[in-house]
Amino acid sequence: MTDQHAPAFFRDTNRFAGLRPSTVFDSYWRFAAERQAIFFRRLRGDPAPWTEDPILLRHRFTNTYRAADRVSQYLIREVIYGEGRSMDPREQLFRVLLFKLFNRIETWQLLEDQLGDLRWETFDFARYDKLLSAAMRSGGKLYSAAYIIPPVKWPGGDGVKHRGHLHLIRTALGGKLIDELGGATSLGEVFALLKQLPSLGDFLAFQLAIDLNYGTAIDFPEDSFVVAGPGARDGIAKCFVNASDYLAEDIIEFMYERQEREFERLGLDFESLWGRPLQLIDCQNLFCEISKYARVAHPEVMGVSGRTRIKQIYKPLPSPHGVWFPPKWGLNDKLPAHTARAGRLL
Repeated sequence: MTDQHAPAFFRDTNRFAGLRPSTVFDSYWRFAAERQAIFFRRLRGDPAPWTEDPILLRHRFTNTYRAADRVSQYLIREVIYGEGRSMDPREQLFRVLLFKLFNRIETWQLLEDQLGDLRWETFDFARYDKLLSAAMRSGGKLYSAAYIIPPVKWPGGDGVKHRGHLHLIRTALGGKLIDELGGATSLGEVFALLKQLPSLGDFLAFQLAIDLNYGTAIDFPEDSFVVAGPGARDGIAKCFVNASDYLAEDIIEFMYERQEREFERLGLDFESLWGRPLQLIDCQNLFCEISKYARVAHPEVMGVSGRTRIKQIYKPLPSPHGVWFPPKWGLNDKLPAHTARAGRLL
């Protein structure tokens, strides 16, 4: 789709009247619909392959809904709401930070297997450091490759990355942050508070705000605030010829507001998450994914990152993970009985 053939709404007299879509714009919606269809095909237990799209068959992409992804599901089901977990706000903050600063399920499981229930109340910097250092020396990976977790510089630090993050956790939980979060009046304010922590930039502070918002310590609508990460900005640049004329966050909000009409315009049967539409965080993530998808599907459309290959190859994981969402969303009573918590891999 070229800009002269833009949908009618681009020619309306509104603040997006001058926004000019590229050929990647329609692919954004087609990708969202097909990736969500794959999610439901796998959930039903349909046999592979779950798509005829050669790019989706070969390469790994996150789910259309962020909360349905494997790591987010583990965070929600096990780290936040797991059996016997304390729902004290301070303990929730501790667990979310500990899990997400490494963003790797195996690292959490290593600590839990050796230390038992992971609690701020019993946190011991030296014991955590000893376990993580031993794992690192033996060649184990501590961090996910999903996105870069920046190191923490702190007085007395020796440059060992995991020690810096243990220090960050100790700093966050030892101060007034949990009380300030409890007094926050918006998701944007939560983001601003988290951004004050050592080494946290816009992207990671926003991701942590969304993660914390899955629990009960805070409760704000996911459609109330968004921050565009580097991958999303690349995807936005690919979807719109003149993306630089607009704020990236405004374009994400634009996509959120247009979703039903765009699926209808393209004749796409988009199956939402049991009635929950795409939220701002999902539209942001989809820009990250279309940034990667377009490297193969639309190699002629250059974004701002300069990347030309998709590195991650799709490999089915051997163990299933259940489907379960924050109870406050009201979705869990709508799930098919065989999928709840112990269902198929997403």
